[in-house]
Formats: sequence, C-alpha cells, structure tokens
Amino acid sequence: MDAGDREIFIEGHPCVVVDGVEMRYRVASSAAEEPDAQRSKRRFLRRAVSKPNMVTVRALNNLSLVVERGESVGIIGRNGSGKSTLMKIISGQSKPTSGAVFASSTPIMLGVNAALVQDLSGDQNVVLGCLAMGMSRVEVDEKFDSIVELSGLEKSIHLPMKSYSSGMASRLRFAIAASVDPEILLVDEALNTGDAQFADRSKIRMDELREQAGCVFLVSHSLDTIKDMCTRVVWLDKGDLIMDGEPKVAVKAYQDFTRHLSKGNSISASRILDDTKANLVATEVRGRSSRRSKG
Repeated sequence: MDAGDREIFIEGHPCVVVDGVEMRYRVASSAAEEPDAQRSKRRFLRRAVSKPNMVTVRALNNLSLVVERGESVGIIGRNGSGKSTLMKIISGQSKPTSGAVFASSTPIMLGVNAALVQDLSGDQNVVLGCLAMGMSRVEVDEKFDSIVELSGLEKSIHLPMKSYSSGMASRLRFAIAASVDPEILLVDEALNTGDAQFADRSKIRMDELREQAGCVFLVSHSLDTIKDMCTRVVWLDKGDLIMDGEPKVAVKAYQDFTRHLSKGNSISASRILDDTKANLVATEVRGRSSRRSKG
C-alpha cells in the first residue's frame, strides 16, 4: 500500500475531513525539451515567440486527514511541500484537482497577506476587518478593546497600518481573525513576530478556541511555535504526507531530516524520509486491523 492510498475512518464528530485531496497545476517552463546544446539554443529562440513549454506540478498527492474538535494541528515541511496549498483548499480559496474537503462550519483563514487597507489606521482596519467577517457594528464595538489588547499595539492602533512593522501587522491580523470565535481557524505564517508576549497571548487565545469545541490549523517555520501551540503535527514533503503524530516526535524527525540535508547528506536525508513515510503506512495498517477486529 502506498502512503497516498489512505483509507479514511471517521469516528466521533470531526471538524474537518480531508478526503483523498490532490492538487495539480499546469505552469510554463523554460526547460529545453532536448538535451543537445545547439538545438536547445534554437528552441529557446523559437520559444521566445511561440507557446511556452507547459509542465504539471504536483502540489498535493492523495492526502487524507481527519481533524477532531479540540485539536490544534501544526503543518510543517520545506518550502514547496504543499502547506499553504492545503490551507487554501481547506479554507475554500482553492478547489482541489480531485478529492474533497468537508467542514462542520466555514473555516476562517488568517495569513500574513490577509487584505487590509494600508492607508487606514489600525483601529479603522479593526472595524473594516470585523465587518467583512460578518460582525455587526455593535459586536465590533463590544470586541474592539479585546482585539487591541490581543494585538499588543496599544497607542500604535491609531497610526496608519503602512507604518507598522511586519510583526505588528501580523499581530493585528491575528487579533481580528480570532475575534469572531471561529470553529475552524487556519493560521498561515502569522505568528512569527518574534514577540514573546504576543506568543503567550495568542497561545491562550488558540487554547480558548479549541476549548470552545473548535480546531486550529497552524503553518509555521518556527518549530518552537509548532511545539508550543499544537496538539498534533502533520509533516508534508513535495505534496506527500510523511508523518502525522505527536508534536515533539514529528518535529524531531523533521529536524533530523533537515539537518542531514543542510550537511549535504542527501542519501541519509532520503532514508529518513522513506523510513518515516513507511512507518506512517504501517501504523495505519495496524490501526485498520484493530478497528476491524473490534467490529
């Protein structure tokens, strides 16, 4: 059985079910179709005035997950592993090539590129962002102080957002998105602000969301953030699910993999990747056998 051929078992009342999702992109490539250097030059000149060579990029490969209420799922992996693609599919921003995503409510997506108006002040953006998420003006007024407190911007809340550092803007976006008490919150690289106090406040807020029978997805290159804020970690690599398990165990396996890569030990890194992926499949087979015997 291949890691992609994953059967999906649903018990209890999950928040999100990702069922056999695949994502493919067709993109232009400047790569020559023939290896010969002279022919490549001629083809390059012809391609400059003709159609580009199109190739298929496999962003996600037959991925299945079940996320229960109360879970906080960290998603880790190298750049280009499919992390943000998965978040966009779960949030409904992108439609998968095949497979489906089922959610108990509309997921709220928070990313560092969330659209707010740079020329407006922070407090004006709080109102704008909350209204865009469906709050009434009365609800905005009720939650305004708590949003500003969570963001930690204090008097800076009255300055134009274009004057904010990237960390300040990220904190404001998180505070706005988390104010609506979403059942499903997706956070894409929005907590890497380097602010220890904000990290504590945001963790408390994410814990509150989970306690309110919700779930949180968090993409971050900060492995400390992942370990501190998540109850479960999913490791993706080149669109494949490599590991799905306890944060400390998954993060350590990923760190071992990247350490070998950084030292140029590509064979050792590949062995870690293959062994970890094989263990995922073996664990699923044992789990399936156990469930069937109980039935």
